[in-house]
Amino acid sequence: MSPAFGKCYDPTGAMHGIPTFPWKFAPDGYATRRQLRARGLRPGGQEVAAQIMRRSRRRKAGVAVAYLYRIDRAKPVRPMTPGRAAALAKAMLARRTCPQCLQDAGYCIPTSLGMCPSCAYLEEQRPAA
Repeated sequence: MSPAFGKCYDPTGAMHGIPTFPWKFAPDGYATRRQLRARGLRPGGQEVAAQIMRRSRRRKAGVAVAYLYRIDRAKPVRPMTPGRAAALAKAMLARRTCPQCLQDAGYCIPTSLGMCPSCAYLEEQRPAA
């Protein structure tokens, strides 16, 4: 067993507080949020049941962690209601509308600019004199 594998293998939870498994070695019956969503499920208020870990140079702690939930305790995803669909459409319209020119850009306006690129770079679009 490699040292990296041994640090991530704690099925009893004695070292990390919850059962911990190496990346891609989680037992059957557990899934991440994304995996639950792909099956049409949601955690449904249950606590984190386990975690999977792997070494990562990008993370400050040196490990990447993904939390696992029990599939048998997961609940089905709530269906989209007309009210929720209308609220989502309104929120997306607000993200596409430029606050400067009040035009629908057709895409989400970059938060780095705070307005559509046409308004942000108005000086560059003027014809040369």
